[in-house]
Amino acid sequence: NTHHTPYQVEYDLERSTPDNLRLLSTDRIEQSAVPLSLTWYPPVSKESFLLLSNDRFKLRLLNSTTKMCRKMLLGPTFGSPLRKLEVLSSPVKYSESGQQQIQRYAAFHTYDRVGLLLLPHDGNPHNSQSLLAHPTGVTAMAVSYDGRYVFTAGGTDCTVNMWTTDTQALEAASHLGGEDLEPFYALLEGGRYGEFYSEMEQFFYYAQIKSQGVKTRGVRQVSPTVPVDQVPDLMRALGFYPSEQDIDDILNEIKFSDYIETGAYVTEIDLPTFIRLYINHRPAFGLSPLNLIQAFHALTTNEEGEGPGSSVDRATLLTMLQEHGEHMTESELVEGLMTLLGHCQDPERDGAFDQDPATAVQQGLPESVSAAHFAEKILHLTLQAPPQQQS
Repeated sequence: NTHHTPYQVEYDLERSTPDNLRLLSTDRIEQSAVPLSLTWYPPVSKESFLLLSNDRFKLRLLNSTTKMCRKMLLGPTFGSPLRKLEVLSSPVKYSESGQQQIQRYAAFHTYDRVGLLLLPHDGNPHNSQSLLAHPTGVTAMAVSYDGRYVFTAGGTDCTVNMWTTDTQALEAASHLGGEDLEPFYALLEGGRYGEFYSEMEQFFYYAQIKSQGVKTRGVRQVSPTVPVDQVPDLMRALGFYPSEQDIDDILNEIKFSDYIETGAYVTEIDLPTFIRLYINHRPAFGLSPLNLIQAFHALTTNEEGEGPGSSVDRATLLTMLQEHGEHMTESELVEGLMTLLGHCQDPERDGAFDQDPATAVQQGLPESVSAAHFAEKILHLTLQAPPQQQS
């Protein structure tokens, strides 16, 4: 049970009674997103997973024992996030060689739509299809025991609809969408031959140089991969700024990707794998101005609940960054602010900045900092407005 909180709660039903529901465990499975549904992932791999959807249009695969996030995937984006997922029972099929094959699918519903998702999902947008089920909203969904039918209940329309699942149409759409990286190129601005992809390649190869040492005259080792520890900086260079928890999830996803099969950690990543990783982990619709405004509202609301204001004073902002959330050390804060304010480190002065940090921060940060000023003047971000979502 998640009940729209960042926690997964597990109950001990065997030892519980009608008057005493025993709590077995509580695990935090989201940092800031809100879980919307949780179900068992079908046995398409050697590990046992839970499949979770959240309000950020993302799907997570959680190890059922450790609750570690093993994979983050871009989910279907049909106007609103997935409210419920339910795996369909699938008939056993046999290949031409006589090997047993079981293709799995999941039914889902959003605010007003019902659809099917092809499993295992990898973030390919062509792996899902949906149609309008109830214009006034879907309140419940169930599937038949054989996976052939999906039932949805509306709200004010007082209607229950029965849908036939057409998995062949879903398979055809997935194949027509392209193979390998073709569907993912379409999710990049400008596509495979656009400027953004070119920048991605350049940053990837620069990360190779950085990992081998920038100031070296030795022979460079040409390789199609970069070390895993370069991935967070690559993400930031491309405009995605993951939290420390996000970085842990990303690195764990890479390191454990082949662990069950090989018993070894993955220590390097190639460009195609990085492209998939970037698309699946970055925000589905870019940075939202609302998120930054909400963060500043939280900063300007006091413990008595008074506020929020439109801006926060400089001293309070610097203190908050060092004492709350994934707090920064003083040296990390100085280095980050000086870089954002356009000051560089002088290698001939043991990495000292070209200006005194205290003076630079006073000159670069006004005494009262608003969300708009922080985004445009400090972060140098052009924030995209999010799509209109139904609640």
